[in-house]
Amino acid sequence: MSAAFQDVSAVLLEYFDALYFCDVEKLQSVFHPKAIYATADEAPFLHRTMEEYVPVVAARQSPATRKEPRRDHIDAIDLAGENTAVARVRCSIGSRDFVDILTLVRTEGSWRIIAKVFQIIERET
Repeated sequence: MSAAFQDVSAVLLEYFDALYFCDVEKLQSVFHPKAIYATADEAPFLHRTMEEYVPVVAARQSPATRKEPRRDHIDAIDLAGENTAVARVRCSIGSRDFVDILTLVRTEGSWRIIAKVFQIIERET
């Protein structure tokens, strides 16, 4: 396993923790400040900057405080080169499962998410 693969995996595990605990400091450490957040599953099409997305996470009750089971998983990581990767991951919040397509870039020696595009799957409760 390459160092880049391990580094990207570590960022993804931090990403899962940030969402599960609604830890905005950790969230901001895994996302590039200029990252985008988007889904076509909302009407109208949902697109947010990090300045718009972080307060949404900060206002949530975390899955951890609701004692929700963790359902996060890395499906795939594809390294496109030394500085670009794409990951397909899954996680859950409340009654929704998410399939996230995350594009990561390595800048200043660190991997960060530059784009999050996701699919929402409603789970029967």
